[in-house]
Amino acid sequence: MFAVIFRAEIAQLDEEYSVMAAKMRDLAMQEYGCREFTAVTEGNSEIAISYWDSQDQIRAWKENAEHLVAQRKGRAQWYVSYKVQIVEVVREYSAG
Repeated sequence: MFAVIFRAEIAQLDEEYSVMAAKMRDLAMQEYGCREFTAVTEGNSEIAISYWDSQDQIRAWKENAEHLVAQRKGRAQWYVSYKVQIVEVVREYSAG
């Protein structure tokens, strides 16, 4: 399993962002096999983590035409800066 960690410094978040974020999350999960997607915003920071079975799924998602539009808008209006990390989950455990 792989995780994509997206961290950003927010410039501004508006209604268009909220609609786009929900649409992109649904698209990732319904069409590209994303297993789980969690995002948290605090102050001017956003962190989103998504979980995937393969790097091919992640690559296909990154190259989706609608997602490319969202990425351009993110760079142009929603984020000051961002960082993406793709990591392999080596071990997972939980309690409760």
